[in-house]
Amino acid sequence: MTMLLRRLWTEDKGQDIAEYAVMLAVILVIVVGVIRLVGSNANTVFSSAASAIQ
Repeated sequence: MTMLLRRLWTEDKGQDIAEYAVMLAVILVIVVGVIRLVGSNANTVFSSAASAIQ
């Protein structure tokens, strides 16, 4: 059991996958935040433009 844990601790094959997963999660959080911000501002602009037309 100790050898298995030691081998898993020193083996770095899965490290790249974990780094990519963390990087992808950070990028997704940023993209979702930007879309929410731009979406709410765009909704306000379109609403005021529609009010001006009527």
